[in-house]
Amino acid sequence: MEVNTVDTTVTIGGLKLKNPVITASGTFGFGRELAEWFDLAELGAMVSKGVTRLPRLGNSPPRVAETAAGMLNSVGLQNPGLERFIAEELPFMLAAGTTVVVNVAGDLLEDYIHCCQTLDSHPVDAIELNLSCPNVAKGCMTFGADAESVRAVVAACRAVTDKPLWVKLTPNVTSVSEIAMAAEAGGADAVSLINTLMGMVIDRRSRRPLLHNNTGGLSGPAIKPVALRMVAEVARAVKIPVIGMGGITTGADAIDFMIAGAAAVQVGTATLVKPTAALAIKAEMLKIAAEDGVSRLADYTGTLELWT
Repeated sequence: MEVNTVDTTVTIGGLKLKNPVITASGTFGFGRELAEWFDLAELGAMVSKGVTRLPRLGNSPPRVAETAAGMLNSVGLQNPGLERFIAEELPFMLAAGTTVVVNVAGDLLEDYIHCCQTLDSHPVDAIELNLSCPNVAKGCMTFGADAESVRAVVAACRAVTDKPLWVKLTPNVTSVSEIAMAAEAGGADAVSLINTLMGMVIDRRSRRPLLHNNTGGLSGPAIKPVALRMVAEVARAVKIPVIGMGGITTGADAIDFMIAGAAAVQVGTATLVKPTAALAIKAEMLKIAAEDGVSRLADYTGTLELWT
């Protein structure tokens, strides 16, 4: 089979993407920096940096630390706020020629409702509710660690927007499947997972954590096995689409996530190392599919056979 004959299109609920490779929130900004490296229209979709109702300065530095096979960050959702995002960043994203997803976060339920209600009148393709950021003192993971809170937040947002709602889940819980089912019950159109794992890096000389926030979110290749396990669990627990992420650096990684049950994948930390990583991953996926004799990338989704 030839690479150029492989069908790359996938669907997430009622939303059709030209290919399954999406840039993950938090590592992509609003696309301006990566637009200097490649045509953003080649992406399946792009997800904005987390946007909050009011501007946020984020956490005090140091906010990033390297670790084995990955990195920790505690940026803390630094962003210009919803009003400036809509005025200054959203037009650029909408002109990029691909599906646009806005990631929103908040300290209070009312923040999520306000952001979704406001974005409902703008031509964004989907909204991703960030219920999983581990680097803020309140909101996000405070909601995302409790199933009933997740259901309530999603239901409240569902009531004020007709946009597709994706819910980004935290791995820092006892049962990620229970949280995913709560998001589905609240009216989510898809769930995306995993966000970062809570971690710490210590400076032996000062006897202090390297991050001023003390802890941060671990991402990169180190978390892939954990992410795969959770995607496989959630895909069997919910009927809505799953978007997989966590340590994807190659096309083979991305296909692993699709086999585990993901309809699409998000690429994050890899783009910090190689700005064109998303395109390289897409190209490798097509090469693998051609070698496997798979005519549609979507045919990989959910084909995992567990041992019994």
